[in-house]
Amino acid sequence: MNETPEKLGAHEVAAFLRRHPRFLQQFPDLALSLVVPREEGPAASLASYQLEVLRDKNRELSRRLHELFANAQENERLAVRTHQLTLALMRQRDAADTVRAMAASLAEDFNGDLVRLVLFRPVAGLEDVDWLQVVPADDPRLRPFRDCLADGEPLCGRLQPEKHALLYGARAEEVQSTALLPLPELGLVAIGSRDPNRFYPGMGTLFLRMMGEALAAALARYGR
Repeated sequence: MNETPEKLGAHEVAAFLRRHPRFLQQFPDLALSLVVPREEGPAASLASYQLEVLRDKNRELSRRLHELFANAQENERLAVRTHQLTLALMRQRDAADTVRAMAASLAEDFNGDLVRLVLFRPVAGLEDVDWLQVVPADDPRLRPFRDCLADGEPLCGRLQPEKHALLYGARAEEVQSTALLPLPELGLVAIGSRDPNRFYPGMGTLFLRMMGEALAAALARYGR
């Protein structure tokens, strides 16, 4: 004997929808075929509901497109500045001018509040500049930087106090975030900012790596 499937009545459907108030979010196509009462007349199509859903999606897409466009513009500006920095470094006539060009570009073109360089060996002509320190590679003060110097990957964010102390000295308290470029066999380049949100963990470091590689290649011409 065949059993007749039980049919749901309006009350059962209404009870189900009350228990599942987000049902239409899971099946938005059903909204096209449903009608709801309205004040102006007996009933109105739920097309207006669907229209609002589409508007929400369009607003979200528009926000994401604006965000992507802004990121693309910023990446383009960074690419141009990095290219200009590379050309400037390659045009210098000696190691001292190369290091000066690097420090000046990071401060002016990349808006670094405090730019600091640590080199393992001295550079003739750069004996008395406040933004440069000469610290031998085996100096115990460089132990906190051992890991980043080993892998050569830039670091961004708030550095540990011992790293801050070496890089910025008496002005360490001014710096709230740092982009650190380790240069294996050469030293370190630090771009300090008073803005705690300027450099943060997880931000892209492609252009930082490119700048570090450009400096290393430029100095290699002078036997460094």
